[in-house]
Amino acid sequence: MEGVNSSRPADTTPHSALPAGAVPRHVGIILDGNRRWAKMRGLETYEGHRAGAAIILEAIEWARESGIETLTLWLLSTDNFRRPDTELAQLFDIIVDLSRAVAHMGFPLRILGAESVLPDSLAARLAALDAPQKTAEASSTTFEVNLAIGYGGRREIVDAVRSLIDEEIARGGDLASLRDAMSEAAVGKHLYTAGQSAPDLLIRTSGEQRLSGFLLWQSVHSELVFCEALWPDFTRADFDGALAEFARRERRFGA
Repeated sequence: MEGVNSSRPADTTPHSALPAGAVPRHVGIILDGNRRWAKMRGLETYEGHRAGAAIILEAIEWARESGIETLTLWLLSTDNFRRPDTELAQLFDIIVDLSRAVAHMGFPLRILGAESVLPDSLAARLAALDAPQKTAEASSTTFEVNLAIGYGGRREIVDAVRSLIDEEIARGGDLASLRDAMSEAAVGKHLYTAGQSAPDLLIRTSGEQRLSGFLLWQSVHSELVFCEALWPDFTRADFDGALAEFARRERRFGA
């Protein structure tokens, strides 16, 4: 990826395959710790973000090789817009470079988030990504990537409900028909992840143990794994360890 380099040696450690049926279909990752990683090394914040971007490209390959069908990576939250303007400008450039690199990998790519919260320049650059890679329908591959950019879990639910309301208005419905149309399934059809399976496994790096609203609606039955490594230090062994932990768990779904 342009502007993103990784000096880390290739991981040649053998990786054991999970038992059949134990691989999660959909994995989401909260990429946390870039800024702390940079600070610990006396580097500028943007250098931590660039180091983290390089790991993202590796993680996409790890997920594909593991048999995962959907990988969702949270790059920018709605809360992140409170950061200094200088950091955000650098982060936006890194996100655009990364998104282009992911699109060029040839996997179906979906951008998750509220476009209206993004600066016009960032939204335009993301919209200019090659169209064939932007939708899951564009490729016959069984692996797809979601990049959550300008994403907030509460905002996604609000946007989904608004979309459902707009749909009912377009049909000429009234409040009574809207009430009748409102259901979990109906809202789900208007989420950013519409048509995709719910995440089976959510991973957060850096030792923080919270979801911060990531895939808030979709994660009701997700297994959670919290990893101590800061995101730029996240390795294939960490990733495989999270998958192995998922495989060990007995999922009851409330039953």
